[in-house]
Amino acid sequence: MMELAPREKLALKGAEALNDEELLAIFLRTGSCGVSVMVLARQMLNEFGSLYRIMSSSKEELVSIKGVGVAKMTQIQAVAELGRRFFASQLARENVMENPQVTRHYLQSVLAHQEREIFMALFLDNQHHVLQAQKMFSGSINSVEVHPREIVREALKLNAAAVILAHNHPSGVAEPSRADREITDKISKACSLMNIRLLDHLVIGHGEFTSFAERGWL
Repeated sequence: MMELAPREKLALKGAEALNDEELLAIFLRTGSCGVSVMVLARQMLNEFGSLYRIMSSSKEELVSIKGVGVAKMTQIQAVAELGRRFFASQLARENVMENPQVTRHYLQSVLAHQEREIFMALFLDNQHHVLQAQKMFSGSINSVEVHPREIVREALKLNAAAVILAHNHPSGVAEPSRADREITDKISKACSLMNIRLLDHLVIGHGEFTSFAERGWL
C-alpha cells in the first residue's frame, strides 16, 4: 500500500497522526535543488536535533542549512510566532493557578529560544488572571541583573495582587543557580512588604523547566 503524503495523511487521520518529519514537511511545502521535501525535513531534524530546536532557531541558523532559503526561513519563523501568539491568547483568558500548563507553554514559547538571559514577570489580579506579562530585565548569555524594587513598583502601578517570575537559561539547562534562589528570596521579601504574593519562579531551559513552587522553595 502506497504511503500517504503528509497533507493527505493529515486530511484523513488528523494532525496528531503525523510525526515531526511530516509536520515539518507541510510547513516547508517544497523541497529544494533536487531534494524532496521529506528528505529536506529529515536533514533539518538531523541537523538541529528536534522540531523544537528548529522552531526556536535564529534566521542565520536556518538559512545556513542547504536548501533552506529566505522563503522557507520566513515560513518557519511565522509558524513559531503564531504558536507564541496562540499561547499568549490562552494565557489572557485563564486562571493561571488552575491551568499552570498554559503559563508554562507561554513562557517557554517566549523565553526558551532567547540567546541571552531575560527576566520576566507576570502580574496577576486577585482571581489570578494576567494583568500584564512583561520582560523586566535582560542580561548576558549567563547572567542578568535583577532589581526587586522595579518588580514591586510595576506590581503597585498595575494594582497586582500576585506575581509569577520567570527567566531563561540559554545553556538549555533549567536547574536554578544559587544566585537564582537568592534573588527570588529578595523579591519574595520585597513583595511581602507590599502585600503582594510571589506565587512561583520558573526557570526555562530547552524543552524543560523548573518551578520554585513545586520544589517547595516559596
